[in-house]
Amino acid sequence: MTPEAISACAETLFRAEQSRRQCGLISLQYPEATLDDAYAIQSALVARKLAAGRRVTGWKIGLTSRAMQSALGITTPDSGVLLDDMHFPTGATVSAGRFIQPRVEAEIAFVMQAPLRGAQVTRADVVAATAHVCPSLEILDTRILRADPVTGRVRTIVDTVADNAANAGIVLGEDRHPIGAFDLRWVGAVVKRDGVVEETGLGAGVLDDPVTGILWLVHRLAAYGQGIEPGQVVLSGSFIRPVEAPPGSRFHADFGAFGSVSISFA
Repeated sequence: MTPEAISACAETLFRAEQSRRQCGLISLQYPEATLDDAYAIQSALVARKLAAGRRVTGWKIGLTSRAMQSALGITTPDSGVLLDDMHFPTGATVSAGRFIQPRVEAEIAFVMQAPLRGAQVTRADVVAATAHVCPSLEILDTRILRADPVTGRVRTIVDTVADNAANAGIVLGEDRHPIGAFDLRWVGAVVKRDGVVEETGLGAGVLDDPVTGILWLVHRLAAYGQGIEPGQVVLSGSFIRPVEAPPGSRFHADFGAFGSVSISFA
């Protein structure tokens, strides 16, 4: 894609989020678009948000499960940027109309105390750089249509990545744990919507170990001269499928001894 096309796509996504009206598939308009093009669009979109007064607070990792990767025909996760206006306290209610088609996922969040940069970073480095881990929910939204109404074509990884990896919100639980306090592969959650169990899962669903997700992100960012900074939050990847969050729905994720987290939608 040309720089002009990348800029135009970023502007379209920015306006779609502001107006709460979805735009068409980038992958349909630009069938030649690559994953690098998609990340370039994402960067241009985030730059517009920063220019509008937003602040980067961390990163999210998505598409970590084999099931989700197979659905999109890929073999690698993706990532997006967390911004300050995406944070909601546990127990909060999201105002009506804030999002377009929200969905909810359960994840283990890492809060960093030291920087992580470079392709040489190891798993031990990730562990040492982590201040604490906690239960979390991610709110997904899509500023791009899930499927084209004319052709029936569904979104691809290009659309998802360009749209900031469908990132929209983050809810952190109040419990904080040293990274070595639990075997994160066996930290799981029972996720209820309106009191009904919708999904269950284990941390091992994230690349066999949520720490591996953080390591993948550091190595991906290294290729772009970027890294994770102290104080930033990193969502390590969902271990459940996305659950639709229609108006009036209430979500509660019970992580057992690891804690709990909840969010509602007006």
